[in-house]
Amino acid sequence: MIASEIFKANDIRGRIEVDGAEWDLAGARQIGAAYVHVFGLVGKSFVMGRDMRVTGPEVSAAFAEGALAQGADVIDVGLASTDALWYASGILGLHGVQFTASHNPADYNGIKFCLPEAAPVTADDLVRLRELAMGPDLPDADLPGTRSEQDILVGYAEHLHSLVDLEGLRPLKVVVDAGNGMAGHTTPAVLGPLGLDLVELYLNLDGTFPNHMPNPLIPENLVDAQAAVREHGADLALVFDGDADRCFVIDERGEVVSPSLITALIASQELQRERGGTIVINTITSRAVGEVVERLGGRLVISHVGHTSVKAHMAEHRAIFGGEHSAHYYFRDFWGADTGMLAALHVLAMLGRSDATMSQLAAQFEGYVGSGEINSVVSEVPSILDRVVAAFEGRGTIDTGDGVTVQGDDWWVNVRPSNTEPLLRLNVEARDAARMAELRDEALAIIREGNPQ
Repeated sequence: MIASEIFKANDIRGRIEVDGAEWDLAGARQIGAAYVHVFGLVGKSFVMGRDMRVTGPEVSAAFAEGALAQGADVIDVGLASTDALWYASGILGLHGVQFTASHNPADYNGIKFCLPEAAPVTADDLVRLRELAMGPDLPDADLPGTRSEQDILVGYAEHLHSLVDLEGLRPLKVVVDAGNGMAGHTTPAVLGPLGLDLVELYLNLDGTFPNHMPNPLIPENLVDAQAAVREHGADLALVFDGDADRCFVIDERGEVVSPSLITALIASQELQRERGGTIVINTITSRAVGEVVERLGGRLVISHVGHTSVKAHMAEHRAIFGGEHSAHYYFRDFWGADTGMLAALHVLAMLGRSDATMSQLAAQFEGYVGSGEINSVVSEVPSILDRVVAAFEGRGTIDTGDGVTVQGDDWWVNVRPSNTEPLLRLNVEARDAARMAELRDEALAIIREGNPQ
């Protein structure tokens, strides 16, 4: 069973093996079979990993069964963060499949895909995959594929260490909140050897998420790490999402550092290392990043929101770095893919070589006030977007390439549908808090008219 709704813009995601499920193990087998033909893998190998979700072993095995029956060879790396799967695809030069639903609730599972060397798939690829998987059963190949296992954790950690100068750092006390997700698997291997004083929160893998949901975009999921920073007098906290491809940073005061400021911080470092380089951001990243890039002589490229689009721009422009508001960070030296742990290493290296605090490092890039992402459950998305356009007509430049974005002289408003959930997302930024609040409240009233939350 497969509901077409599980095929999203960037990946597959849906409730599985529960009442009201949107796909099941038989559906996973069908998708595995279709995957082989969509990506031309008959007689070829691909690499497969999974996160800690309870259904992970069964659903990945069902997918592999379907792929093997069509004549593809499966290299199973077992438990892996999503960026570790990108590493495996990059180092082996193979297509990759990662079973994860990232930050979604425990009854969800999903699949992220990549081409060899962690290159992005396209929305058209996912459309073809949906059509073939939901069509008639495919006949098995005359010669089935083979399955093998490979451990990549040590190689992944060593590769990350090779990309950042970690010598001579001052002692740092660091809170790590894995949210019972895959950072609990990678933290000992990556951060353990660095001599940090680690305060560990929820590093044990548990796909039921008994402590808090693994979504650092929601403020309540950061509370434990914020409290731990204050309690232990830590220099910063690193908070990862479920599949550990995103990382939020909390400063020494227990305050959240905007991912846009982390983007500006890493971009400034990368542009000083490579003058004139290209930086990729999405449509709702702070203008502060663009100002940093311009000041340091770099080139700015703006992408739609979502890792598939950003990775495509990273490849097209040979960008040295990219960042999104959601704390996805992309590195050319990591095959242009996103990795929360590599971003964390860069932040640790910059802080460890500085006499400044984390808040002082971030403060040099402040200058705008953001609303954060505000989600609304709505119906009739097109009509709401039309009302937003009408309300802001003549007040700024309007672009409808990624939802609706209105750009004023010193502010912007973006309203866009989620790529992964039935939500409309609002982001607002302005030079001062009062103006931001005014624009936020106006847009939110339009969005929620007739849709009380």
